[in-house]
Amino acid sequence: MGLILGMVMGMALGVALMAGWRHMIRYRSGKRISKAVDIKSLSSLNRDDLQKICGENFPAWISFPVFEQVKWLNKQLSKLWPFVADAAEAIIKESVEPLLEDYRPPGITSLKFSKLSLGTVAPKIEGIRVQSLKEGQITMDIDLRWGGDPSIILAVEAALVASIPIQLKDLKVFTVVRAIFQLVDEIPCISAVVVALLSEPKPRIDYTLKAVGGSLTAIPGISDMIDDTVNSIITDMLQWPHRIVVPIGGIPIDTSELELKPQGKLTVTVVRANDLKNKELIGKSDPYVVVYVRPMFKVKTKVIEDNLNPVWNQTFELIAEDKETQSLIFEVFDQDIGQDKRLGIAMLPLIELEPEAPKEIELRLLPSLDMLKIKDKKDRGTLTIQVLYHEFNKEEQLAALEEEKRIIEERKKGKN
Repeated sequence: MGLILGMVMGMALGVALMAGWRHMIRYRSGKRISKAVDIKSLSSLNRDDLQKICGENFPAWISFPVFEQVKWLNKQLSKLWPFVADAAEAIIKESVEPLLEDYRPPGITSLKFSKLSLGTVAPKIEGIRVQSLKEGQITMDIDLRWGGDPSIILAVEAALVASIPIQLKDLKVFTVVRAIFQLVDEIPCISAVVVALLSEPKPRIDYTLKAVGGSLTAIPGISDMIDDTVNSIITDMLQWPHRIVVPIGGIPIDTSELELKPQGKLTVTVVRANDLKNKELIGKSDPYVVVYVRPMFKVKTKVIEDNLNPVWNQTFELIAEDKETQSLIFEVFDQDIGQDKRLGIAMLPLIELEPEAPKEIELRLLPSLDMLKIKDKKDRGTLTIQVLYHEFNKEEQLAALEEEKRIIEERKKGKN
Protein backbone atom coordinates (compact mmCIF):
# COMPACT_ATOMS: atom_id res chain seq x y z
CA MET A 1 0.00 0.00 0.00
CA GLY A 2 2.80 2.37 0.93
CA LEU A 3 4.59 1.54 -2.31
CA ILE A 4 1.53 2.29 -4.38
CA LEU A 5 0.92 5.52 -2.47
CA GLY A 6 4.52 6.56 -3.02
CA MET A 7 4.29 5.87 -6.73
CA VAL A 8 1.04 7.82 -7.01
CA MET A 9 2.49 10.73 -5.03
CA GLY A 10 5.65 10.67 -7.13
CA MET A 11 3.70 10.67 -10.37
CA ALA A 12 1.44 13.45 -9.11
CA LEU A 13 4.49 15.49 -8.04
CA GLY A 14 6.16 14.87 -11.40
CA VAL A 15 3.04 15.94 -13.29
CA ALA A 16 2.79 19.06 -11.07
CA LEU A 17 6.45 19.93 -11.70
CA MET A 18 6.02 19.47 -15.44
CA ALA A 19 2.85 21.60 -15.42
CA GLY A 20 4.61 24.27 -13.36
CA TRP A 21 7.63 24.23 -15.67
CA ARG A 22 5.37 24.53 -18.72
CA HIS A 23 3.47 27.41 -17.11
CA MET A 24 6.75 29.21 -16.26
CA ILE A 25 8.03 28.76 -19.84
CA ARG A 26 4.78 30.15 -21.24
CA TYR A 27 4.86 33.06 -18.74
CA ARG A 28 8.47 33.97 -19.61
CA SER A 29 7.71 33.64 -23.31
CA GLY A 30 4.70 35.93 -22.89
CA LYS A 31 6.81 38.51 -20.98
CA ARG A 32 9.47 38.45 -23.71
CA ILE A 33 6.82 38.97 -26.39
CA SER A 34 5.27 41.80 -24.34
CA LYS A 35 8.68 43.47 -23.89
CA ALA A 36 9.40 43.08 -27.59
CA VAL A 37 6.09 44.81 -28.40
CA ASP A 38 6.90 47.62 -25.93
CA ILE A 39 10.42 48.07 -27.35
CA LYS A 40 9.03 48.11 -30.87
CA SER A 41 6.53 50.80 -29.82
CA LEU A 42 9.28 52.84 -28.12
CA SER A 43 11.50 52.56 -31.18
CA SER A 44 8.84 54.31 -33.24
CA LEU A 45 8.77 57.34 -30.92
CA ASN A 46 10.51 60.49 -32.09
CA ARG A 47 12.12 63.22 -29.98
CA ASP A 48 8.87 65.22 -29.64
CA ASP A 49 6.96 62.13 -28.44
CA LEU A 50 9.61 61.41 -25.80
CA GLN A 51 9.63 65.04 -24.65
CA LYS A 52 5.85 64.87 -24.08
CA ILE A 53 6.25 61.68 -22.04
CA CYS A 54 9.33 62.76 -20.03
CA GLY A 55 8.56 66.45 -19.65
CA GLU A 56 11.05 69.32 -19.66
CA ASN A 57 13.88 67.49 -17.91
CA PHE A 58 14.67 64.79 -20.43
CA PRO A 59 18.29 64.87 -21.69
CA ALA A 60 19.00 65.80 -25.28
CA TRP A 61 21.03 62.63 -25.86
CA ILE A 62 17.69 60.75 -25.99
CA SER A 63 17.63 62.05 -29.56
CA PHE A 64 19.31 58.77 -30.47
CA PRO A 65 21.79 59.42 -33.26
CA VAL A 66 23.07 62.89 -32.38
CA PHE A 67 23.81 63.45 -28.68
CA GLU A 68 26.40 61.28 -26.97
CA GLN A 69 26.65 60.70 -23.21
CA VAL A 70 29.87 61.97 -21.64
CA LYS A 71 30.03 60.61 -18.08
CA TRP A 72 33.82 60.80 -18.17
CA LEU A 73 33.62 64.53 -18.95
CA ASN A 74 31.35 65.21 -15.97
CA LYS A 75 33.87 63.51 -13.67
CA GLN A 76 36.69 65.65 -15.02
CA LEU A 77 34.53 68.81 -14.93
CA SER A 78 33.79 68.22 -11.23
CA LYS A 79 37.53 67.96 -10.50
CA LEU A 80 38.41 71.00 -12.61
CA TRP A 81 35.38 73.11 -11.62
CA PRO A 82 37.24 75.47 -9.20
CA PHE A 83 39.55 76.50 -12.06
CA VAL A 84 36.81 76.50 -14.71
CA ALA A 85 34.58 78.61 -12.43
CA ASP A 86 37.32 81.22 -11.93
CA ALA A 87 37.80 81.57 -15.68
CA ALA A 88 34.04 81.60 -16.35
CA GLU A 89 33.47 84.30 -13.72
CA ALA A 90 36.04 86.55 -15.40
CA ILE A 91 34.49 85.97 -18.85
CA ILE A 92 30.93 86.57 -17.59
CA LYS A 93 31.92 89.77 -15.81
CA GLU A 94 33.75 91.03 -18.90
CA SER A 95 31.09 89.98 -21.44
CA VAL A 96 27.76 90.19 -19.63
CA GLU A 97 28.24 93.31 -17.50
CA PRO A 98 28.38 95.59 -20.59
CA LEU A 99 25.14 93.91 -21.76
CA LEU A 100 23.47 94.76 -18.45
CA GLU A 101 24.33 98.37 -19.15
CA ASP A 102 23.12 98.19 -22.78
CA TYR A 103 19.80 96.65 -21.76
CA ARG A 104 19.36 98.65 -18.58
CA PRO A 105 15.65 99.59 -18.42
CA PRO A 106 14.52 103.24 -18.16
CA GLY A 107 14.42 104.45 -14.57
CA ILE A 108 17.49 102.41 -13.56
CA THR A 109 20.68 104.49 -13.53
CA SER A 110 23.12 101.62 -12.91
CA LEU A 111 22.97 97.83 -13.12
CA LYS A 112 26.13 95.78 -12.53
CA PHE A 113 27.52 92.82 -10.56
CA SER A 114 28.60 93.59 -7.01
CA LYS A 115 29.39 89.91 -6.42
CA LEU A 116 29.75 87.03 -8.84
CA SER A 117 30.68 83.54 -7.71
CA LEU A 118 29.60 80.37 -9.53
CA GLY A 119 29.88 78.30 -6.35
CA THR A 120 31.23 74.80 -5.80
CA VAL A 121 28.74 72.65 -7.74
CA ALA A 122 29.74 71.96 -11.34
CA PRO A 123 27.15 71.89 -14.15
CA LYS A 124 26.15 68.49 -15.51
CA ILE A 125 26.62 67.79 -19.20
CA GLU A 126 23.84 65.44 -20.35
CA GLY A 127 25.25 64.98 -23.83
CA ILE A 128 27.41 66.42 -26.61
CA ARG A 129 26.80 66.54 -30.33
CA VAL A 130 29.57 67.43 -32.78
CA GLN A 131 27.63 69.60 -35.21
CA SER A 132 30.37 70.14 -37.78
CA LEU A 133 34.06 69.65 -38.35
CA LYS A 134 35.50 71.99 -40.93
CA GLU A 135 38.97 73.33 -41.50
CA GLY A 136 40.07 75.54 -38.64
CA GLN A 137 36.81 75.16 -36.70
CA ILE A 138 34.86 72.73 -34.50
CA THR A 139 31.17 73.28 -33.70
CA MET A 140 29.63 71.44 -30.74
CA ASP A 141 26.18 71.49 -29.10
CA ILE A 142 26.33 70.81 -25.35
CA ASP A 143 23.20 69.81 -23.40
CA LEU A 144 23.80 71.57 -20.08
CA ARG A 145 21.94 71.31 -16.76
CA TRP A 146 22.97 73.32 -13.71
CA GLY A 147 21.39 73.62 -10.29
CA GLY A 148 24.37 74.89 -8.35
CA ASP A 149 25.06 77.16 -5.40
CA PRO A 150 26.23 80.39 -7.05
CA SER A 151 26.36 83.71 -5.24
CA ILE A 152 25.26 86.43 -7.66
CA ILE A 153 24.41 89.91 -6.40
CA LEU A 154 23.39 92.80 -8.66
CA ALA A 155 23.90 96.39 -7.57
CA VAL A 156 20.79 98.27 -8.75
CA GLU A 157 20.61 102.05 -8.63
CA ALA A 158 17.68 104.30 -9.52
CA ALA A 159 17.18 108.05 -9.45
CA LEU A 160 16.96 109.35 -5.85
CA VAL A 161 17.42 105.78 -4.51
CA ALA A 162 20.63 104.43 -3.00
CA SER A 163 22.16 101.28 -4.47
CA ILE A 164 20.16 98.18 -3.56
CA PRO A 165 21.91 94.77 -3.69
CA ILE A 166 19.60 92.22 -5.34
CA GLN A 167 20.54 88.56 -4.98
CA LEU A 168 19.68 85.90 -7.59
CA LYS A 169 18.83 82.80 -5.55
CA ASP A 170 17.89 79.22 -6.47
CA LEU A 171 19.38 79.58 -9.94
CA LYS A 172 18.66 76.66 -12.30
CA VAL A 173 19.73 76.47 -15.93
CA PHE A 174 18.45 74.03 -18.58
CA THR A 175 19.79 74.77 -22.04
CA VAL A 176 21.77 73.55 -25.04
CA VAL A 177 24.95 75.58 -25.55
CA ARG A 178 26.50 75.92 -28.98
CA ALA A 179 30.28 76.31 -28.78
CA ILE A 180 32.40 77.05 -31.85
CA PHE A 181 36.16 76.63 -31.35
CA GLN A 182 38.41 78.58 -33.70
CA LEU A 183 41.64 76.55 -34.14
CA VAL A 184 45.22 77.71 -34.72
CA ASP A 185 48.59 75.95 -34.97
CA GLU A 186 50.08 77.63 -31.90
CA ILE A 187 49.55 76.52 -28.29
CA PRO A 188 46.90 76.63 -26.72
CA CYS A 189 45.59 75.69 -30.21
CA ILE A 190 42.31 77.61 -29.72
CA SER A 191 42.32 81.32 -30.54
CA ALA A 192 38.65 82.10 -29.86
CA VAL A 193 35.42 80.49 -28.67
CA VAL A 194 31.95 81.48 -29.86
CA VAL A 195 29.23 80.76 -27.27
CA ALA A 196 25.45 80.86 -27.80
CA LEU A 197 22.28 79.24 -26.49
CA LEU A 198 20.20 77.28 -28.97
CA SER A 199 16.62 78.48 -29.40
CA GLU A 200 15.28 74.90 -29.62
CA PRO A 201 14.86 73.51 -27.03
CA LYS A 202 14.11 76.93 -25.56
CA PRO A 203 16.62 78.01 -22.87
CA ARG A 204 15.13 77.81 -19.39
CA ILE A 205 16.67 79.88 -16.61
CA ASP A 206 14.84 79.86 -13.27
CA TYR A 207 15.71 82.02 -10.27
CA THR A 208 14.21 84.05 -7.44
CA LEU A 209 15.12 87.60 -6.47
CA LYS A 210 15.79 88.79 -2.93
CA ALA A 211 16.91 92.20 -1.71
CA VAL A 212 19.93 91.95 0.59
CA GLY A 213 19.26 93.99 3.72
CA GLY A 214 16.26 95.75 2.19
CA SER A 215 13.05 95.30 0.25
CA LEU A 216 12.32 94.87 -3.44
CA THR A 217 9.51 97.40 -3.00
CA ALA A 218 12.09 100.20 -2.59
CA ILE A 219 12.19 100.43 -6.39
CA PRO A 220 8.69 99.78 -7.80
CA GLY A 221 8.65 97.10 -10.49
CA ILE A 222 12.28 96.05 -9.89
CA SER A 223 11.49 92.32 -10.25
CA ASP A 224 9.78 92.85 -13.62
CA MET A 225 12.63 95.12 -14.77
CA ILE A 226 15.28 92.50 -13.97
CA ASP A 227 13.19 89.71 -15.53
CA ASP A 228 12.75 91.77 -18.72
CA THR A 229 16.47 92.59 -18.80
CA VAL A 230 17.49 88.93 -18.38
CA ASN A 231 14.99 87.78 -21.05
CA SER A 232 16.11 90.52 -23.47
CA ILE A 233 19.80 89.66 -23.04
CA ILE A 234 19.11 85.95 -23.61
CA THR A 235 16.90 86.55 -26.67
CA ASP A 236 18.87 89.42 -28.15
CA MET A 237 22.49 88.54 -27.46
CA LEU A 238 22.89 84.94 -26.25
CA GLN A 239 20.31 82.93 -28.20
CA TRP A 240 21.50 81.57 -31.55
CA PRO A 241 22.16 83.12 -34.07
CA HIS A 242 23.30 85.80 -31.56
CA ARG A 243 26.52 84.90 -29.83
CA ILE A 244 29.42 86.06 -27.65
CA VAL A 245 32.92 85.83 -29.12
CA VAL A 246 35.67 85.27 -26.53
CA PRO A 247 39.34 85.55 -27.65
CA ILE A 248 41.58 83.02 -25.85
CA GLY A 249 45.27 82.68 -25.17
CA GLY A 250 46.31 86.20 -26.09
CA ILE A 251 46.83 85.27 -29.76
CA PRO A 252 46.04 88.25 -32.02
CA ILE A 253 43.19 87.23 -34.34
CA ASP A 254 40.54 88.90 -36.46
CA THR A 255 37.21 87.76 -34.92
CA SER A 256 35.01 89.77 -37.31
CA GLU A 257 34.18 86.64 -39.34
CA LEU A 258 32.85 84.96 -36.20
CA GLU A 259 30.53 87.82 -35.29
CA LEU A 260 26.91 88.10 -36.38
CA LYS A 261 26.25 90.40 -39.34
CA PRO A 262 23.10 91.87 -40.90
CA GLN A 263 21.83 89.60 -43.66
CA GLY A 264 18.78 91.39 -45.02
CA LYS A 265 16.13 94.07 -44.57
CA LEU A 266 12.46 93.56 -43.73
CA THR A 267 9.94 96.15 -44.87
CA VAL A 268 6.90 95.52 -42.68
CA THR A 269 3.51 97.23 -42.92
CA VAL A 270 1.14 96.73 -40.00
CA VAL A 271 -2.19 97.02 -41.83
CA ARG A 272 -5.02 96.28 -39.38
CA ALA A 273 -6.36 94.03 -36.64
CA ASN A 274 -9.78 92.40 -36.40
CA ASP A 275 -11.87 91.20 -33.46
CA LEU A 276 -9.42 92.15 -30.70
CA LYS A 277 -10.29 91.10 -27.17
CA ASN A 278 -11.57 94.02 -25.08
CA LYS A 279 -9.60 94.62 -21.87
CA GLU A 280 -11.57 97.67 -20.70
CA LEU A 281 -14.50 97.71 -18.26
CA ILE A 282 -15.79 100.93 -19.79
CA GLY A 283 -15.43 101.57 -23.51
CA LYS A 284 -13.03 99.66 -25.75
CA SER A 285 -9.29 98.99 -25.80
CA ASP A 286 -6.81 101.51 -27.25
CA PRO A 287 -4.56 99.17 -29.29
CA TYR A 288 -1.07 99.61 -30.70
CA VAL A 289 1.45 97.11 -32.10
CA VAL A 290 5.10 96.53 -31.17
CA VAL A 291 7.16 94.85 -33.92
CA TYR A 292 10.67 93.40 -33.63
CA VAL A 293 13.13 90.73 -34.64
CA ARG A 294 15.46 91.60 -31.76
CA PRO A 295 14.13 93.18 -28.53
CA MET A 296 16.76 95.93 -28.72
CA PHE A 297 15.36 97.20 -32.03
CA LYS A 298 11.62 97.42 -31.37
CA VAL A 299 9.32 99.69 -33.38
CA LYS A 300 5.83 100.78 -32.42
CA THR A 301 2.67 101.89 -34.23
CA LYS A 302 0.48 104.80 -33.20
CA VAL A 303 -2.36 104.19 -30.72
CA ILE A 304 -5.89 103.83 -32.13
CA GLU A 305 -8.28 104.81 -29.37
CA ASP A 306 -11.49 102.97 -28.47
CA ASN A 307 -11.36 100.44 -31.33
CA LEU A 308 -11.30 96.62 -31.53
CA ASN A 309 -10.85 96.64 -35.34
CA PRO A 310 -8.07 99.25 -35.71
CA VAL A 311 -6.40 100.24 -39.00
CA TRP A 312 -2.79 101.50 -38.77
CA ASN A 313 -1.25 101.17 -42.27
CA GLN A 314 2.19 102.01 -40.84
CA THR A 315 5.44 100.80 -42.43
CA PHE A 316 8.74 100.00 -40.68
CA GLU A 317 12.15 98.69 -41.69
CA LEU A 318 13.88 96.02 -39.59
CA ILE A 319 17.17 94.12 -39.91
CA ALA A 320 17.51 90.33 -40.04
CA GLU A 321 20.80 88.60 -39.20
CA ASP A 322 19.82 84.99 -39.82
CA LYS A 323 16.80 84.25 -41.98
CA GLU A 324 16.96 80.54 -41.16
CA THR A 325 16.38 80.89 -37.40
CA GLN A 326 14.92 84.34 -36.67
CA SER A 327 11.27 85.41 -36.59
CA LEU A 328 9.23 88.60 -36.77
CA ILE A 329 7.34 89.15 -33.51
CA PHE A 330 4.12 91.20 -33.33
CA GLU A 331 2.71 92.17 -29.91
CA VAL A 332 -0.62 94.00 -29.70
CA PHE A 333 -1.12 96.08 -26.53
CA ASP A 334 -3.92 98.09 -24.99
CA GLN A 335 -2.61 101.46 -23.84
CA ASP A 336 -3.68 101.99 -20.25
CA ILE A 337 -2.89 104.07 -17.20
CA GLY A 338 0.01 102.38 -15.46
CA GLN A 339 0.98 99.15 -17.22
CA ASP A 340 -0.27 98.43 -20.74
CA LYS A 341 -2.06 95.11 -21.22
CA ARG A 342 -1.08 92.68 -23.95
CA LEU A 343 -4.00 91.75 -26.18
CA GLY A 344 -2.17 89.11 -28.21
CA ILE A 345 1.09 88.05 -29.84
CA ALA A 346 2.00 86.47 -33.19
CA MET A 347 5.20 85.16 -34.77
CA LEU A 348 6.24 84.93 -38.42
CA PRO A 349 9.37 82.77 -39.06
CA LEU A 350 11.57 84.53 -41.63
CA ILE A 351 12.32 81.23 -43.34
CA GLU A 352 8.79 81.40 -44.77
CA LEU A 353 9.67 84.53 -46.78
CA GLU A 354 11.07 84.54 -50.32
CA PRO A 355 13.52 87.39 -51.13
CA GLU A 356 12.01 90.26 -53.14
CA ALA A 357 8.51 88.70 -53.02
CA PRO A 358 5.98 90.97 -51.24
CA LYS A 359 3.47 89.05 -49.16
CA GLU A 360 0.26 89.89 -47.28
CA ILE A 361 -0.42 87.61 -44.31
CA GLU A 362 -3.19 87.34 -41.74
CA LEU A 363 -1.74 86.18 -38.41
CA ARG A 364 -3.82 84.68 -35.63
CA LEU A 365 -3.11 86.41 -32.32
CA LEU A 366 -2.24 84.14 -29.39
CA PRO A 367 -2.14 84.84 -25.64
CA SER A 368 1.47 83.58 -25.59
CA LEU A 369 4.02 81.97 -27.88
CA ASP A 370 4.27 79.14 -25.35
CA MET A 371 0.69 77.83 -25.48
CA LEU A 372 1.45 74.78 -23.29
CA LYS A 373 1.48 77.03 -20.20
CA ILE A 374 -1.70 78.94 -21.09
CA LYS A 375 -5.11 77.85 -19.79
CA ASP A 376 -7.17 80.54 -21.52
CA LYS A 377 -6.97 79.61 -25.21
CA LYS A 378 -9.85 81.86 -26.36
CA ASP A 379 -9.55 83.59 -29.71
CA ARG A 380 -7.63 86.90 -29.58
CA GLY A 381 -8.45 88.09 -33.11
CA THR A 382 -6.17 88.50 -36.12
CA LEU A 383 -3.47 90.88 -37.35
CA THR A 384 -2.97 91.61 -41.05
CA ILE A 385 0.53 92.57 -42.18
CA GLN A 386 2.45 93.06 -45.43
CA VAL A 387 6.12 92.09 -45.55
CA LEU A 388 8.98 92.21 -48.05
CA TYR A 389 12.40 90.63 -47.45
CA HIS A 390 15.42 92.09 -49.25
CA GLU A 391 18.80 90.33 -49.09
CA PHE A 392 21.79 92.64 -48.56
CA ASN A 393 24.79 92.93 -50.82
CA LYS A 394 28.19 93.59 -49.21
CA GLU A 395 27.86 97.40 -49.22
CA GLU A 396 24.34 97.31 -47.78
CA GLN A 397 25.49 94.89 -45.09
CA LEU A 398 28.26 97.24 -43.92
CA ALA A 399 25.88 100.21 -43.93
CA ALA A 400 23.31 98.26 -41.86
CA LEU A 401 26.01 97.26 -39.36
CA GLU A 402 27.00 100.91 -38.88
CA GLU A 403 23.33 101.88 -38.47
CA GLU A 404 22.88 99.25 -35.74
CA LYS A 405 25.92 100.62 -33.89
CA ARG A 406 24.56 104.16 -34.18
CA ILE A 407 21.18 103.15 -32.73
CA ILE A 408 22.87 101.38 -29.80
CA GLU A 409 25.06 104.43 -29.07
CA GLU A 410 22.04 106.76 -29.19
CA ARG A 411 20.22 104.47 -26.80
CA LYS A 412 23.15 104.63 -24.36
CA LYS A 413 23.27 108.43 -24.56
CA GLY A 414 19.54 108.61 -23.93
CA LYS A 415 19.93 106.68 -20.68
CA ASN A 416 22.76 108.82 -19.35
